[in-house]
Amino acid sequence: MAVWAAGFGFETVGDWQLRRFRASPANAGQVLDRGLWRYTRHPNYFGDAVVWFGLWLLACSHWLGVLTVVAPVYMTNMLVRHTGKRLLEKHMARSKGAAYADYVRRTSGFVPWPPRAGA
Repeated sequence: MAVWAAGFGFETVGDWQLRRFRASPANAGQVLDRGLWRYTRHPNYFGDAVVWFGLWLLACSHWLGVLTVVAPVYMTNMLVRHTGKRLLEKHMARSKGAAYADYVRRTSGFVPWPPRAGA
């Protein structure tokens, strides 16, 4: 349950920070690089993946549940390589230009990690 809750919290906080950022007219055209967004370009997608792995861990309470590992692996793969992250990053690169390229250079693509040096 702790893994699921951590993922849910991460996703919720990331979405909340993004909503607040977008609500401020002063942030128009800017790239959100504060809060959780300083450590990962996609805290909401990362949180969603952690939620899926948390559910898998709950399923592991029965030996057959171990076999369901394909679900979180598949969902994480879809989020990172096909639907969520990949498509959004193409859009952001077009719409935000150099500011987003700089953000990509210094910020982890998925797993939260401290910003790269020189950031």
